[in-house]
Amino acid sequence: MPLSILWLALSLAAPALHRPSGPPPCVVARVVDGDTFYCRDGRKVRLIGVDSPEMAQGSPGRAAREGLRRMLHAGRTVRLELDLTPTDRYGRVLAWVWDGGTLVNEALVRQGWALLYTVPPNVKYVERLTRAQKKARAERAGLWNGTTFDCPPSRFRRGQCVGSEAGGQ
Repeated sequence: MPLSILWLALSLAAPALHRPSGPPPCVVARVVDGDTFYCRDGRKVRLIGVDSPEMAQGSPGRAAREGLRRMLHAGRTVRLELDLTPTDRYGRVLAWVWDGGTLVNEALVRQGWALLYTVPPNVKYVERLTRAQKKARAERAGLWNGTTFDCPPSRFRRGQCVGSEAGGQ
């Protein structure tokens, strides 16, 4: 009798052992802007927890895109980690992006190419991003070295900034 119970338990557990633990790896096709990129299989990925200047913000947008391109050049394979909400209203995959042991979302904030931008319930690494942003600001890293974050991307998109190329003032 105990052997039959063991067999039953193993047969029920076997399908779980073969389930993928997350989405398939992503081979980067191209970077769109400082917080969005495409995988070769067509998935459009939006990094969770960050917001970078829009391309329409001129040089800050281009600088943020280049910051992400340096980390995620075409052909690089990365791992996508989903949070509680896997996609946004535009159909983009919302992901924490891992390049080996590096959390790309955090690295972007730490290097000053993106701001902390949380949208609950996807807040798994918010403490890490908060620490990264404090450090980037203190060290005037990336776009913190001038006034380019005077107009955060979220305000720029709503048309709340006027003036400089960065949309600030």
